[in-house]
Amino acid sequence: MDSDEAALIERCRAGDLAAFEPLVEKYRQRVYRLAYNILRDPEEAWDVSQDAFIRAFQALASFRGDSAFYTWLFRIVINVARDRARQHAARGRAFGTERVEEEDWDRALADQGTAPDTHAAQVEARERIGRALSTLSEQHQAIIMLSDLEGLSYREIAEVLNIPMGTVMSRLHNARRRLRDALGPLLVLVLALVLALAAAAVVEAQQIVRFGTRIVLASDGPPPSAPSRAPEPPDERLEAFLPKLRQLFRYKDYTSLERYRAEVPVGTTQRWPVPGDRRLEVTPQSVRGGTVSFNVRLTRGSLAEVSTNIQAQSGNPAVIGGPRHGTGTLIIILWTNPTP
Repeated sequence: MDSDEAALIERCRAGDLAAFEPLVEKYRQRVYRLAYNILRDPEEAWDVSQDAFIRAFQALASFRGDSAFYTWLFRIVINVARDRARQHAARGRAFGTERVEEEDWDRALADQGTAPDTHAAQVEARERIGRALSTLSEQHQAIIMLSDLEGLSYREIAEVLNIPMGTVMSRLHNARRRLRDALGPLLVLVLALVLALAAAAVVEAQQIVRFGTRIVLASDGPPPSAPSRAPEPPDERLEAFLPKLRQLFRYKDYTSLERYRAEVPVGTTQRWPVPGDRRLEVTPQSVRGGTVSFNVRLTRGSLAEVSTNIQAQSGNPAVIGGPRHGTGTLIIILWTNPTP
């Protein structure tokens, strides 16, 4: 195991949460790509990625270091993603929902700059890939993803899936044979297309989001006096939004306590201090047109006072009611501009 990773893991085991952040940053794209290729849904893949990292942190005490950290992490990702896929399948059967075919998504989300013939060829290729991969068992799909998409060796795949190396070789041989039967001489081309599609998912993960966060204290009286500091310039954006706040929360006074801005890639968590020894964590998870999906957490020590997923649009900020603070309530406001 990498010595730097080993040092970070030991710090995590000692309770240093910040030591886990470099590990998340190092592997977040590969974790997302693996989850995406199992679930084929960007938002679900982000959700599973976060869940997998949380479970990995909680289970670090059980990581013995006999294998590479990332193979141990990949095993967690695969298990979480499979559980999520089964949950959705069961929910779909229970409520009689129907899967939306990929061509319908393609029809709605087609890139306006793509020529019709090119787009049609891409759709046909994706359909053929999907049909071919769907003929494989869950075990064989995992083997193909880890070998041909992630480039793992036989030994690494064996560690991820917790099976003997000989079983890896046998399953990979059988999976490729079944794909060859389904795709014929186009197998190599189709695998290349799968790699390209996986890379496209990572490009989405690297999209930059610009957003601003405001912490406001809502109360029925003036806030306690704070240490004197230079007066802030008039905030026209907040003033224009006050009628909406009054309608939502019914307080008389709204005082801006903190104001932050960030410009980060999708999937990157931004952290700021908040009054009352709190910490705010905001993670842009995905972008659809002018809408950005965020995960927002407000913590006080080990207590999560706010933990939610919410969407914000340009010109239509997201508002989250927070915990009590002094004589009032904290309010979190998110403004966004997805393309800085």
